[in-house]
Amino acid sequence: MKPRVLIVEGKRTDHPSFAAGLAKKGYLVESVLSGSAAVERLDAVVPDLVIIDASSMRTSGKRICQSLHEKQPYLPVILVIDSSGDPNDHYGSNSVLALPFTMQKLLNRVKHLLPVNNNGGVQAGPFTLDMDQRRVIMDDKQVQLTPRLASIFKIMMEHPGEVIEREALFRQAWETDYTGDTRSLDVHMSWLRQALEENPRHPRYIKTIRGVGYRLDVEVEPKQKFKKS
Repeated sequence: MKPRVLIVEGKRTDHPSFAAGLAKKGYLVESVLSGSAAVERLDAVVPDLVIIDASSMRTSGKRICQSLHEKQPYLPVILVIDSSGDPNDHYGSNSVLALPFTMQKLLNRVKHLLPVNNNGGVQAGPFTLDMDQRRVIMDDKQVQLTPRLASIFKIMMEHPGEVIEREALFRQAWETDYTGDTRSLDVHMSWLRQALEENPRHPRYIKTIRGVGYRLDVEVEPKQKFKKS
């Protein structure tokens, strides 16, 4: 089933709608003109994601976010603000985008926040891994991984915040019982950092626990566990 996206946006001739771009990418898109209309719509259909275009309604979007989450606490929300707004004011939304931005940037955020279907996908912290395509979506970019790197990262994403011993990680990723030489794991972890970390020498997420193994330092928030109703 196609993901359902609800857009809350006002009518402004000088402000383009995001509905057409999302529909072209295969999403089921519905638009409403106000926060109260969006809340009422939740009584009939619960979307997979809501986009609040606060900039088109000349509002902060705070009250709309709060009202939606009172009804559906784990409903993913993207808040769109104008260039003069503060992107640090989330108001309970999962992501804030300040105009101007490209349609691709919005699509990347949508993909990241949508519930992961049963297609081998994994989500943890800012990362979404599509195992079919061996592709990681993070923030506003997509990274292609080799089969081995995708396998290693999937194992780490399935155990966020947990230390995974080197031998155990090697056995799972290489599908072998031989752990006499795990140096190739260290090389692959270096490649993984180069692919995903902003500063591979000082990684924020993929940490080495000296003498033990590796850990993916991310927090899995309740909103990331949202499931379709």
